Amino acid sequence: MMQQHGPTSQRFMSQRLQLHYVDWGSRHKPTLVLLHGGRDHCRSWDWLAEELRHDWHVVCPDMRGHGDSAWSPDADYRMETLIYDFGQFIHQLDVEEVTIIAHSLGGMVASRYCGIYPEKIRRLVLVEGLSMSPRMIQEALKTPIERRLRTWIEGRRKTSARLPKRYPNLDAACARMHEENSFLSHEQAYHLTVHGVSRNEDGTYSWKFDNYLHDFPPYELPYDDVTRLWQCITCPTLLLYGEDSFASNPEKDGRLDFFQQPTFKVYQKAGHWLHHDQFPTFLADVEDFIE
Repeated sequence: MMQQHGPTSQRFMSQRLQLHYVDWGSRHKPTLVLLHGGRDHCRSWDWLAEELRHDWHVVCPDMRGHGDSAWSPDADYRMETLIYDFGQFIHQLDVEEVTIIAHSLGGMVASRYCGIYPEKIRRLVLVEGLSMSPRMIQEALKTPIERRLRTWIEGRRKTSARLPKRYPNLDAACARMHEENSFLSHEQAYHLTVHGVSRNEDGTYSWKFDNYLHDFPPYELPYDDVTRLWQCITCPTLLLYGEDSFASNPEKDGRLDFFQQPTFKVYQKAGHWLHHDQFPTFLADVEDFIE
């Protein structure tokens, strides 16, 4: 299941930050971009990239503050900032069109980008990539803006004093990975952990992502603007959800209706990381859709 020939590590600049991505070769093939979720990293796609690299030019960026990309010095992880970074990455690939597979936060970024530049996108796969349901957004907006901003300010102040958690060894970090997703096999959890941690000077391990990613901005793009961007996506779009996930089902909450050419599927015995939880099924569905 794991790769025998790994990717090369590359860098690009966006908004004065040096960001990282991996390139699986085959540059003469059609371009396939894989974008990870929040507090994740580009190597979480290794299983999929290994299967698809013979037919696609697979590239996987690390978003700012994630993986081996730089942390934002002013902790700027707003949606519009992430969209710009992603757009800069696509721009520097210098290709006419791309196919995109994106998970969670990466799906939020990619789906908005695809609405801005629909002519650049051949196919789009969103793995639990639409963020909060309409009901959750309505509930959040019931809190007055002054209270939301105050909560955000006080939360960020606490984050500034928070030190990255340290694990005595890789096994301890791997156990934490298992706590987050019990569907993972030991091999999967270990691989995600090895590529997701850095070693500290005292020999302990800490996650690579910036702690400030725990602080969500007090507001996002207005929901009407987000749905407008979804409506602007012209390519076929595959939306995948896990039956055991915390995320809302877009077919039931009405968000599926905002896409011009949607295909929707729910995975049994799978949670938010369904591309890990049911990999053989996920691979078959993705191969069929993007081909």
